[in-house]
Amino acid sequence: MSSTAYRVVVEALTNVRRHAPGTDVTVTLDRSAAALTVEVGNGAPAGRPQQRGERAGGLGLPGLAERVAALGGALTAGPRPGGGWRPNCRSPVAQPPSRAGKAEPR
Repeated sequence: MSSTAYRVVVEALTNVRRHAPGTDVTVTLDRSAAALTVEVGNGAPAGRPQQRGERAGGLGLPGLAERVAALGGALTAGPRPGGGWRPNCRSPVAQPPSRAGKAEPR
């Protein structure tokens, strides 16, 4: 999951640079025993956002949503109250294999 969380942050920061340059960005990671949550929020763009132009490859948020879903999680993205954008990813954390019922070597 850590490489997917990294990709979510990179994609979100790339989108901020492309669509809302100069705005404040907050990256929040929260890990519990069961899940990892990644949220990247940015403020409203100052002035006019950059034009889309040509993309430099990649699958963007839809591709990341598929990647996160394959891990049993979910990726959502949408506008923030007051302006800006907020992708949010929540994915289960893999649990270490249980040692219950296994004999220990002597």
